[in-house]
Amino acid sequence: MLLIHKIKRKTEDIWWEMCQSIVGRKAIDRKNRRRLINQEVSIIASTCNGGVIYHDLGLQYRSPFINLWIKPDDFIKLLSDLRGYLTYDLRFIREEGISYPVAVLKDIHIYFQHYKTEEEAESCWKRRVKRMEYDNVAVFFTDRDGCTYENLKNFDNSPYERKVVFTHTDYPEFKSAYYFDCFSKEKEVGVLTEFSNSKLKTRYLDEYDYVALLNKGR
Repeated sequence: MLLIHKIKRKTEDIWWEMCQSIVGRKAIDRKNRRRLINQEVSIIASTCNGGVIYHDLGLQYRSPFINLWIKPDDFIKLLSDLRGYLTYDLRFIREEGISYPVAVLKDIHIYFQHYKTEEEAESCWKRRVKRMEYDNVAVFFTDRDGCTYENLKNFDNSPYERKVVFTHTDYPEFKSAYYFDCFSKEKEVGVLTEFSNSKLKTRYLDEYDYVALLNKGR
């Protein structure tokens, strides 16, 4: 009887944790979707943060910067002439040690980490470039992949109304910086789309109010 009781109890615990995780994520997304006013925003992100925000908010991808990442120097360069860069075609290349598609857009490298083939990456890119809303842009930068103080400074000075850079160090001098103190002992910001609480399915990214940023000015 004791063994049966233990098995039953363990089964109940697993079921409860599953319910918590499902309800937790759905509740977060439902709340954010109710708050969102700006439904047609184009998110420009240096990492996968943008794609996950689109997904969790249930929005159509109005940006080609989905499921990919860009090095900080190149991202800052991209922001200096976003509309101009997006008139160029992708040119795929091989980069040593990387198995997923890599492309050059004029003079910046784009790493299509979550695409299986160059054809898939290019098809998705072209389709989403056509949906860009250049007068309704939100920019998400992340202090990782070799990001420097100069990159942060240039980003802070960029002319975008809606912008944020996630950092592992506190930078009170930068208005656009949001400090994740949970990564203060690390060399860079971790993967913010991962779950900070596996039971409730809350992401590190949920700490920041990205809905308020997207709604800014609306």
